[in-house]
Amino acid sequence: MFDKLENVEKRYEELNIKISDPEVIANQSEWQKLMKEHADISEIVEKYREYKKAIATIEELKEMLNDKEMHDLAQAEMDETKEKLPKIEEELKLLLVPKDPNDDKNVIVEIRGGAGGEESSLFAADLFRMYSMYAEKKRWKSEVLNLNETELGGIKEVTFMITGKGAYSRLKFESGVHRVQRVPETETSGRIHTSTATVAVLPEVDEVAVEINLTDLKVDTFRASGAGGQHVNKTESAIRITHIPTGVIVECQTERSQIQNRETAMSMLRSKLYEAQLEKQRSEQASARKNQVGTGDRSEKIRTYNFPQGRITDHRIGLSLFRVDDFMNGGLDEMLDALNAADRAAKLSEEE
Repeated sequence: MFDKLENVEKRYEELNIKISDPEVIANQSEWQKLMKEHADISEIVEKYREYKKAIATIEELKEMLNDKEMHDLAQAEMDETKEKLPKIEEELKLLLVPKDPNDDKNVIVEIRGGAGGEESSLFAADLFRMYSMYAEKKRWKSEVLNLNETELGGIKEVTFMITGKGAYSRLKFESGVHRVQRVPETETSGRIHTSTATVAVLPEVDEVAVEINLTDLKVDTFRASGAGGQHVNKTESAIRITHIPTGVIVECQTERSQIQNRETAMSMLRSKLYEAQLEKQRSEQASARKNQVGTGDRSEKIRTYNFPQGRITDHRIGLSLFRVDDFMNGGLDEMLDALNAADRAAKLSEEE
């Protein structure tokens, strides 16, 4: 570990010189790339220097132990400094765990009603509201890209973008099957029903990350449905794009302009194809995958929302929270913190 830390510190010093070089600054794309690398490793270097300073302090205090007048004071300070070392070492180990390159990206979230008929659509609508409220608490921007509602106010499917720094790092473990146990609004006898909805969280990716051959696309236009007034219903502004090689289909009908809908649909398609690439990589790394919390597997039942007991249980980490109302109002941080901590711990065990 310490050889790796020495190399990181050496690279940090090299970057300090490069980002101050006028020739490098003149090349803005190169300079920005180096600045990002500098920022990414700065926390590691600061923590490593804190560790080295603590070691140096202990060595200095050892020499002071021979001084009778300073012995007790030096011993006390040395014991206190030694107590800090294991914590600093653990923090360094965590900082050396490779960072997910998508963590700072915006996300495209898809929610679909699953098993359970109309109740699953109502639950999908509740999940959409939950994530929208969480985004609001984080002061992120959310924007609906595609929406298919039911007559009773449920959602068959919704696709929306959440824009904000670190959105993917917070929401990436939400992909999977969410199960609800409650008495539906449509139930007259008071029986508890079990329904499901699926969630997929995709990082927004730029054009260079995924190559799309335009000849591989089938583009259809159609009249948008649902709310939106006369304009939406009378013009073929909605776009459906089919990626022929993979069969992936995306739709966008929220914008007035066909051009805007097409651009948004292409962004959705890039994210879906990128997710497929990531899923292929994960499946090829089966031994590592079994230790991961899990991102992207939509068939995995990840969480149960039990309303009669006021309990939310995440099955991947075995955590139950007894505050379902607060959770459904966007109070997700405690659960998301626990998922991220479990993921870091798993990755750390893989590094050792």
